[in-house]
Amino acid sequence: MSFPGLKCAVWAVPLLLLHLALSLSPSDRIEFKLGRFQEVTLFENKTFDAFLRNIPEEVVFIIIQVHTKYIRTLLSFYKVPTGRISMSGQDPGLLRSLKPEENASMWHLRSLTGNTSATSVILPYYARDPVPGGCSLDSNLTDTSVHLQYNLYEATISFAPASVGYARGAVPPSCDYTGQGSRSRLQYEVYQYFLPETDMNEKVLFASLQKMAEVQQVEANGIKLFSLRAQDKASVTVPSIPGQGVIYNVIVKDPETNTSAAYTPAHMYGCSFTDKLDNCYTQKRTSTKVFFVSVGLVGLFVCFFGHRYLKTELFFMGFIFLGFLSFVLIVRLFVIDYDVVLGLVAVSGCVGGSLLVMCWWRSGSVAFCMMIVGLVLGFLLSSLIFFTPLGNIKVFNNDAVFWVAFASVTLLVPLIFFSFPRPLNITTCGFVGSYAVILAVHNFVYTSLTYITLNTLKRALNDNFNSTYTDVPFQMNDYILISVWVVLLVSGMVLQFHREKEQPLFPSNPYQTWKRERERRETNVLDPSHHMPPMKDRVRSMLADVKQLFTKQQPAGEQTPLLL
Repeated sequence: MSFPGLKCAVWAVPLLLLHLALSLSPSDRIEFKLGRFQEVTLFENKTFDAFLRNIPEEVVFIIIQVHTKYIRTLLSFYKVPTGRISMSGQDPGLLRSLKPEENASMWHLRSLTGNTSATSVILPYYARDPVPGGCSLDSNLTDTSVHLQYNLYEATISFAPASVGYARGAVPPSCDYTGQGSRSRLQYEVYQYFLPETDMNEKVLFASLQKMAEVQQVEANGIKLFSLRAQDKASVTVPSIPGQGVIYNVIVKDPETNTSAAYTPAHMYGCSFTDKLDNCYTQKRTSTKVFFVSVGLVGLFVCFFGHRYLKTELFFMGFIFLGFLSFVLIVRLFVIDYDVVLGLVAVSGCVGGSLLVMCWWRSGSVAFCMMIVGLVLGFLLSSLIFFTPLGNIKVFNNDAVFWVAFASVTLLVPLIFFSFPRPLNITTCGFVGSYAVILAVHNFVYTSLTYITLNTLKRALNDNFNSTYTDVPFQMNDYILISVWVVLLVSGMVLQFHREKEQPLFPSNPYQTWKRERERRETNVLDPSHHMPPMKDRVRSMLADVKQLFTKQQPAGEQTPLLL
């Protein structure tokens, strides 16, 4: 038994909702055109109602895509979203299966983490086209998105399996059935599209996404990386290059009907736009290169000659000690330009180095100076320990446990070497100086060794970094630079221990030495400096000589010729 009136009422519900939504304020609604990219502005925690009208009858389902540069957005079919009818991310996509006689659709957009510009498009597909994400195993939601997970060197691309096409109002084919006419005949192709190198402009990204949204454009502009069958794992791994923008998309093909459909493309830059340190904006900056190359050159000198030239080494250690503390405080307390931060860190580091040198020059306190030097070495060794898989133990996800353990290792180093100040100083010169060279090389050859200390800095700056998996893969560059680091470390320490074995442990107090020399010059009449006039008289004499150079000589005597 059929009820025509009830059937008409059911199909009239979307039209009624659409009519009610159109009565809202124009600022709260966005109307889209089928197949046309449209740029919109989204505001944090403000929901926009999106509409599509005049959908052709032959269109069976539509894929709604929203793309932002890095802000997470929420795409949902209901005002109050749930996991099964919503998708969030920087490239969310949803599929809407249309019912018979349905020619309009409505959904909702919202930014989750900030105001942003976004580009969106609604693409139509037909009864013979395969359905991207139609056999998602996670939920009842048709997940059309390409999912990206990346670290320093590699990115994992994954997607939900597709199903074969079906007509409007028909029952979707079973995903469990693998016989003839099932989804087992489908084929997948993974495509890649590189954005211009080092170009992170939002307009460039939006224009590039238009080249990777529809099947024909993906095949024309993208580079095919993989071809997968339905029986293969719907996941592949590709290299990740920090700072290089890239877009990935997947095309599913049905060889029986000779049709295809595209998933929702996803993009990444291999870096974070929101991190306070080592984000996309600070990579390959000239200021960063100048800073770390300068530190690396001084570190190379300290690695081989630090103990002999103690004042230079103490300035270097004081620079590192106060520079690190000031960097953490400045970034956490203020929001200023990266180059300004780097300049302030350089200034504060110079102040710290000068203070440590002045402390040594005036007091000659070996214990205090070596305590600062030992803390620098302890920080590096503690960072190295937590850089290993030990740092990923679950107990260290607790910030209190992590920082207590980190501080304990840092303080333990100067305490162990308290009775052996010279070995502590030479060991620190070798470790810290050689690692500074690795940091300088990182500006030209990418290496994960920089993350020994960078992970600690990120933990200090980012409140949500405690649950991040910090393990990084090692490649050939890393093994080469580890060898360089070990060679510099061992050769620097051996050279300094050999050269200093016949020398006093530390030079005498510079201030006391200067004071004794001054007293000797004042009391020793045989010393030529004893007969030198006071500084005031010497300065006065020098000024008089300078003044005489600019004084014109007056004529003296008769200047006319003698009369005969």
